[in-house]
Amino acid sequence: MISKALGGLFVGLAAATLAAISVSTAQVVEQQPEVDTALIVSVDVSNSVDENRYKLQMEGIAKALEDPEVLKAILNGPQGGILVSMVTWADKPRLALPWQRIASAADAAAVAAKVRALPRQTGEFTCVSGMLRSISDKVVPQIPAKAMRVIVDVSGDGRENCNPDEPPASVRDELNASGVTVNGLPILEGDEGATLEQWYRENVMGGPGSFILPANGFGDFGRAIRQKFMIEISGNPLPIKEARASD
Repeated sequence: MISKALGGLFVGLAAATLAAISVSTAQVVEQQPEVDTALIVSVDVSNSVDENRYKLQMEGIAKALEDPEVLKAILNGPQGGILVSMVTWADKPRLALPWQRIASAADAAAVAAKVRALPRQTGEFTCVSGMLRSISDKVVPQIPAKAMRVIVDVSGDGRENCNPDEPPASVRDELNASGVTVNGLPILEGDEGATLEQWYRENVMGGPGSFILPANGFGDFGRAIRQKFMIEISGNPLPIKEARASD
């Protein structure tokens, strides 16, 4: 009887300890400062993206984060900060950069340095649906603080070619239903460029305030991603002739 009583006591103490840890963890999460935007930058690195094109994308993202006007938009928001993460994708998506908080020029410079140092990921196919599914299931749920808006920023130079079980638009719609906006930066390069913007509009773009802002080739990526960050962080849309906004 004594042995059973002691066993019950130990079980009870263990349960209480676990409960206290859970409460403590929840309090830590709740106490983290809110942010204006949680931005997931999703970059195509499939076989059409050679070493030079990869560097153009990474350098474009890094410079955009360091840009004085972008930084001003970050710091002048109601919460004075944002969260940024990066996904690189081809056959499979990879969380290249876990959630990073930017609330100062030093933060922005540190994140830009991490972006520049990211090792190149390669792959043959352009699996848009798999990328969106991974973001929906694994990246969005891990946002470490409350965000006024959650945005997925998808860039790439091709359309879905992985014959997925679920169409990209279906996963996009699921993200939109949970309050996540998906914007598109199609890179208009080669023969596919002529129709890629419309494909992005139909299969990638969606959610409140969503828009398409194309780059005219990889050499124009830096300009386009900077403009895109300005819109996504500030919440101020560009004129319709510059960004193909949703209705």
